[in-house]
Amino acid sequence: MRITAIETLVCHARMRNWVFVKVLTDQPGLWGWGEATLEWHTKSVVGAIEDLTPLLVSEDPTRVEHLWQMMYRQHFWHGNGIVRATAISGIDLALWDIVGKVHGVPCHRLWGGPVRDHVRLYCHLGGGKMEDFYGTDPQDAAHFGELAQQAVADGFTAFKSMAVPPTMPIEGLRPIRYAEACVQAMRDAVGEGIDIMVDCHARPSPRMGVRFATALEPYGLYFFEEPCWPESIEGIAEVQRSVSTPIATGERLTSQQAFTPLLEKRACSVLQPDITHCGGLSEARRIAAMAEAYRVALAPHNPQGPVSTAASLQLGFATPSYIICESVHADVPWRCDVVDEGFKVEPESRTVKPDDRPGLGIEVNEDEVKKHPFEPELLQRVFYPDGSVGDW
Repeated sequence: MRITAIETLVCHARMRNWVFVKVLTDQPGLWGWGEATLEWHTKSVVGAIEDLTPLLVSEDPTRVEHLWQMMYRQHFWHGNGIVRATAISGIDLALWDIVGKVHGVPCHRLWGGPVRDHVRLYCHLGGGKMEDFYGTDPQDAAHFGELAQQAVADGFTAFKSMAVPPTMPIEGLRPIRYAEACVQAMRDAVGEGIDIMVDCHARPSPRMGVRFATALEPYGLYFFEEPCWPESIEGIAEVQRSVSTPIATGERLTSQQAFTPLLEKRACSVLQPDITHCGGLSEARRIAAMAEAYRVALAPHNPQGPVSTAASLQLGFATPSYIICESVHADVPWRCDVVDEGFKVEPESRTVKPDDRPGLGIEVNEDEVKKHPFEPELLQRVFYPDGSVGDW
């Protein structure tokens, strides 16, 4: 069995263009699906996949680790930049899909079988945009409570929001009081039986991250995400040491090596590799093994398309340190039309049980994808009141 071609299918989905990867083989009807979605870099990722293709055509698709090493180490430049790592990730997912189909089992069976009866899903409420903070009063945060109530009505027992606004390196109490008001509105709306997470989107400086984390500690957050730039390992560690709230980070790290100092410095309680950016399932499993050694939880970043979600669930079924799966359910109304999913979401609890469909357990409807061709993503620009550039 040999790889004959690698194709990309781009599907515009409002906030981002999903980049589906199809690895074809010389066996009739046998191919694998992956995803390499990277907003604002769609054309670059498609080009990177085209660059990698000559390395893989005519190779055996079941030699997944061997092909991963080729993609990462050859062409001289190692594959730890975001565009190259995303391209590798998309192909890697498709290769695992093929291996599962060859053996007639879901991917989690290839990795030792399920370690849990179900995976819990959580949703993202959004919020915390520039216009939500500058020019408004903290008392106007009630809409966060309304969004929280809707998430619970949809069956979720956990959700995340961006209650921390874009923040200059040092600010006074106003942004802190705003974040407090938002989180209090959510906690009051859903009570203590629902898990709340706050995503800072790496907006604060390390010092402001400490201040936000300290202010929000009384609300019992499930975790506090990206409290400062991911490049600032010491800064993240400082935030973690300042509070008992679990600190989560890792969505912007693109290799096993990048996660190592986080663990060595005890900088976080939750690792969040993005399976479509960190090197695919092959690298995610190595990162998960490291997390297990340090007794750190795994909660992959997953705001992309449906193939990414299927891959994240397969990892979750077979990974002891995995605690929860980020899910998207309301980005575009036709999301389910693009894919045929083997797994089923329990609507009352928003959990997913393992199923027996081979590979990733998903099939992409190429005709539906063609109805949503590439469109440039909306530019996201953030400036502070003084005109300086902020973090989105």
